Amino acid sequence: MADWIAKPFAISCGDPAGVGPEIIGKSWLQRVEAGLKPFFAIGNFADFEKLSGVPVQKVDQPKDVITCFRDALPVLHIHEAAAAVPGEATLDSAQCSLHALEIACGLARSGDAGAVVTAPVSKTQLYKIGFRYPGQTEFVSERCGIARENAVMMLAGPTLRVVPMTTHIALKDVPEHLTERLVMACARAAEKAMTRNFGIEKPRIAIAGLNPHAGESGNLGQEEKRIMQPAIDQLRDQGMDITDPLPADTMFHEESRINFDVALCPYHDQALIPLKTLHFFDGVNITLGLPIVRTSPDHGTAFNIAGQGIADPRSMIAAIQMAATAVTNRQIHDH
Repeated sequence: MADWIAKPFAISCGDPAGVGPEIIGKSWLQRVEAGLKPFFAIGNFADFEKLSGVPVQKVDQPKDVITCFRDALPVLHIHEAAAAVPGEATLDSAQCSLHALEIACGLARSGDAGAVVTAPVSKTQLYKIGFRYPGQTEFVSERCGIARENAVMMLAGPTLRVVPMTTHIALKDVPEHLTERLVMACARAAEKAMTRNFGIEKPRIAIAGLNPHAGESGNLGQEEKRIMQPAIDQLRDQGMDITDPLPADTMFHEESRINFDVALCPYHDQALIPLKTLHFFDGVNITLGLPIVRTSPDHGTAFNIAGQGIADPRSMIAAIQMAATAVTNRQIHDH
């Protein structure tokens, strides 16, 4: 097995017309105080060369990163083009972001990179060049040979971890997609990840109901009784520490959060609203169920502020830190 802890992390540039290069550069500037292990950016060198106050250096392969990381941000140059214009996403910038993502996944799969951290992309632009995935999570899972339903998205901050059981679908379609199989798959992925990535031996899992008041005994909806409870009962019989469906409007306040390690939520906003309220600047997206560690800042491309030098790097720094935590805990767990 590769020594993942010793390998530098690969950070894909995201859409270079967004804030990706800037927050990667700012993360490098804060590498010492944030305790960041060596990493390198993947993208067009021209997009990093123009960063203010960030020395950069081209590298040909990940093993060259260690020798230069102290003095410059290492950049694996993979896209020959003029620098992207901040805020102006193009097909070329989308090609660059996709190529960087592909290379990052390949390097992690081969053992040359210790983890993948992905900067934000523009799915609107990616769709125009033939990208056929709901997001980067699904792309990475396929490249790792993992079925989409087994690659689970977790959003995590210092005081809360959440898993949306359905992600980028319309709210009206959620009841159709919420199945016993999905609930059980997400719960198992979350339980395993809590142990393997976060070092929690007996994870406590909370699950939010779909309907107001968790269906109120079937008076406000049947999904909790018909779909969720049977799955929960099976999981509990198998030894999992998991709650019955809880009212989502009362499970995220401070006194409730201390009772669970991760919360499963039936739909996207139900999970992300509390996470982003508590951890807007330091929330991290981590993909569960993969053979590699993949994290990402929990925000978008921010085209509206790109190139202004005001992008906040805290979520990117947190993503790099969480990747290091997961890699270290996996190394311990797997040995």
